[in-house]
Amino acid sequence: MSFKLVSQFEPSGDQPRAIKTLTDGLREGKRSQTLLGVTGSGKTFSMAQVIAATNRPALVLSHNKTLAAQLYEEFRDFFPQNSVHYFVSYYDYYQPEAYIPNTDTYIEKDAKINSFIDELRHATTQAALTRKDLIIVASVSAIYGIGEPETYLDFSLNLEEGKRMDVKEFTSSLADMQYIRNDIERTPGTWGRTGEAITVVLPSGERVVRIIFFGGEIEEIQESLNSPDINFSRVKNYKIFPAKHFVTPLDTLETATKNIEKELKDRVLELKKSGKEFEAERLLRRARYDIKMLRETGYTQGIENYSRHLTGRAAGEPPATLLEYLPDNFLTFVDESHITLPQIRGMFAGDRARKETLVEHGFRLPSALDNRPLTFEEFEKNIGDAIFVSATPGLYERARGNIAEQLIRPTGLLDPTIEVRGAEHQVKDVEKEIVKRAKKNERTLVIALTKRMAEDIAEYLSDRGLKVAWLHSEVKTIERHDILRSLRDGTVDAIVGINLLREGLDLPEVSLICILDADKEGFLRNETTLIQTAGRASRNPEGHVIFYADKITESMKKTIDETSRRRKYQELYNKKNKITPTAIHKDIKPSLFAGMKKLKKENVLRELSKEKRSKIEQRREIEDEMLEAASRLDFERAAELRDILKSL
Repeated sequence: MSFKLVSQFEPSGDQPRAIKTLTDGLREGKRSQTLLGVTGSGKTFSMAQVIAATNRPALVLSHNKTLAAQLYEEFRDFFPQNSVHYFVSYYDYYQPEAYIPNTDTYIEKDAKINSFIDELRHATTQAALTRKDLIIVASVSAIYGIGEPETYLDFSLNLEEGKRMDVKEFTSSLADMQYIRNDIERTPGTWGRTGEAITVVLPSGERVVRIIFFGGEIEEIQESLNSPDINFSRVKNYKIFPAKHFVTPLDTLETATKNIEKELKDRVLELKKSGKEFEAERLLRRARYDIKMLRETGYTQGIENYSRHLTGRAAGEPPATLLEYLPDNFLTFVDESHITLPQIRGMFAGDRARKETLVEHGFRLPSALDNRPLTFEEFEKNIGDAIFVSATPGLYERARGNIAEQLIRPTGLLDPTIEVRGAEHQVKDVEKEIVKRAKKNERTLVIALTKRMAEDIAEYLSDRGLKVAWLHSEVKTIERHDILRSLRDGTVDAIVGINLLREGLDLPEVSLICILDADKEGFLRNETTLIQTAGRASRNPEGHVIFYADKITESMKKTIDETSRRRKYQELYNKKNKITPTAIHKDIKPSLFAGMKKLKKENVLRELSKEKRSKIEQRREIEDEMLEAASRLDFERAAELRDILKSL
């Protein structure tokens, strides 16, 4: 199936030239290109045009989940008939295993998995193995191991009407694929039985399959969307994928445990020869327990640390990642490349340093080092043809040449004006500016230096009667998206944040950016960051930026000069082509994620008895109140509610 782009707009401004440059470059076999596009110039639309013109599956990489969610919704709008998916880390909270030798402190791995995002990840990998008209919007979690695609495919089960198979054989296969029986709740990765009919809820959570058996064969296969009102339709065949990405055949598991035992024996001898008797004993106990659990249950806590043995890969060989699931000839877009590429470059070293400490002190076997993200060189080798997208490309992108510039916005909007004000009473001045903009039904972004500062300023402004929210990396993935929507629809007039409010956010209602302490040179106040941050105001005709500073730094000067240069170029273009700048009108649609989550909750509640349903609703209300108390820093009340939850 080919890509069909749906849009009421046609390419305009610099877009036609940029699209042609990139498309021609791909057809000429250029492996690396760059789309240098100013904020609001329609970079995402140009990316979509390139995908449609080349008819190639695409991976769109973003450096954070919030921007990935925004891109996901945009691409779904552009390609409603094609397969568009969202793939980000499924952790709401993640504390990796670590050891601090100086204080002899061992930190156990602690994580909270977001089951909803896990379902989206399963939908992504299944589509990657079955569809060619595929677009995946992913965070940099795409370079972490997720299990072998070949094994994942081998474990999938092909069902056909009339195929010889009885209920026992089928349920045994489901168990091998790590499905769990649950006759009460219809949750992803489970199955239930009614007579000779087995109902399977796929791990993506999107669909339900019912298989009816008779006389030792499959009599009928039915499928339905996983909605409150299930409406089954008959199909001739169906493929069921495993409930987990990490699945291991029994024969492979036996070989793996033998190899783990051999490595353990060699490593223990090595530690003892080095005089590390205590570390050797610790490793021996931990690894023997893991081996026992693997043999008896097929799983152990920290199983990912044995992934090299479980997948049969050689020492030092890169793990299987999402990139290996993608169809041949896929195209990679690296969004906001000036920050995404350095992030990818630094991941391997950070992960390696932490794991080497664990290995050195007997907490893990050396093979744990191969449970890792890709190195930058491995990433380069596996992404195929790449287009780097940024308003401020870095040295890496510029060195590869073939840069397509996109400085003109289709709406004729100009880069914002910039002024510098003193920092002494910056928060009080910001308060006045937010009120001014709110009266005109416009929004404001306030950029602070630290998380605590963002929270304190937001709390202060809220106490002053302003509708203000704060946003930073500790806010959950989907909640970040909802907070940004609340800014657009006027529920709040301003958001206080740090670097999450910098790259890629599409907020046409924002007319003012207030950058606090702009003269504090560093990562958050360098030229690239300041240009990117100022760009958030370029989607509004009244776009304006205020630098609060006591001096003009070199980064501030370069930002002011570059923004002024672009603005003059845009003014000349508008004058030559008789274009009047017009505001961007972008519909505020209900969150796709909110709709999906609500639907899944309704599905679960529908399957429960009234008594059980009331208990779940009660728990949900208490949990919501507990989280709200924690967000207000009322930890005593939050602790009380936590204890009530435990008692329920």
